[in-house]
Amino acid sequence: MPKFSFWLCLIIAATFGIVVNSIENEVKIYWIYQGNTTMKLTNFGARIISLVIPDKNGKPTDIVLGYDCVEDYLNDKTYFGAIVGRVANRIGGAQFTLNGSHYKLDANENQNTLHGGRKGLSQVIWEAEGRYADDEGLPLTFFYTSRDGEEGFPGDVLVRVTYSLNPKNLRVELEAKALNKSTPVNLAQHTYWNLGGHNSGDILSDEVQIFASNFTPVNDQLIPTGEILPVNGTPYDFLKSHKIGSHINEKGHLLRNGYDINYAIDHEVKQKSPVSGCGCGFQGDDGERLKLAAVVRSKKSGIGMNISTTAPGLQFYTGNYLKNVKGKGGYIYQAHAGYCFETQGFPDSVNHPNFPSQIVKAGDYYSHETLYEFETK
Repeated sequence: MPKFSFWLCLIIAATFGIVVNSIENEVKIYWIYQGNTTMKLTNFGARIISLVIPDKNGKPTDIVLGYDCVEDYLNDKTYFGAIVGRVANRIGGAQFTLNGSHYKLDANENQNTLHGGRKGLSQVIWEAEGRYADDEGLPLTFFYTSRDGEEGFPGDVLVRVTYSLNPKNLRVELEAKALNKSTPVNLAQHTYWNLGGHNSGDILSDEVQIFASNFTPVNDQLIPTGEILPVNGTPYDFLKSHKIGSHINEKGHLLRNGYDINYAIDHEVKQKSPVSGCGCGFQGDDGERLKLAAVVRSKKSGIGMNISTTAPGLQFYTGNYLKNVKGKGGYIYQAHAGYCFETQGFPDSVNHPNFPSQIVKAGDYYSHETLYEFETK
């Protein structure tokens, strides 16, 4: 029997013809193998479908919520595994003003815009490019051009996401270029994680630490008020690691039976973010540095995950609105079946000048990077 290196990694792709927006499109599923770690992705929404790593007993464990069939993602309302944007999270009133022009956006959540509108980046076919690699992890890159006027946003924007997998970590690089008009850009990766395994039940006993002394409070429609307040004395305080469920039912805050809130990440630097080596017209920023944003650990599986990012914000969401969602292997996902750690700019920044700006000027670049590091013990 031939022997294969532990570091051997490769891409295998399968192609399907499915109808998206009344047009038959070529949708692909990609398997990336890196040692005993396996990731599956699709170019529909540039999504992560699964990530399988060994648990404390060596059992392969899929720690990503999702579906068995790619067709199930066409009607998905959860954003399982997707890249969301052009502007992730919420924009209040589905509108903003930029350079004297008023823009009315697609209102897909009450009167507000959520994750780019009905046809955001999660609902389109991306182009893919991959190559073989060895000890640096295998990159798979997806591209999409968002055209002027899509969901109401101005200008053409070229968007790029690169996934690089190693046995112990996953690096996600999000980049965009505003081609001809200034426009807001705020991209996020929307995977629902459950480190106990996607079919292991709720995540309320998992322990989380979030390195953020402040958060952005919201109104009853989850639109930021514009304030940046300390987490101290609120159920949003995860500065010390504790179980997710320990404060989830506290009254007096808009927890809505779970967390769905943006944190202003503290500025402790973890490591320098490397410059992207692509020759595709994007420019890396070697001044950006990764900050440790959150740590989560499951006692069920022994799997832990550290999340570091160059983004200023982190949306912590505990799957509050999952209800009777039929997932992989027929498993039914209910509320709190997974959590999202969406590294991002602050929600509704286009309407709050005191928040970090999301405006990318014509000809300029947007980028942010997130590193997920896994350990088992």
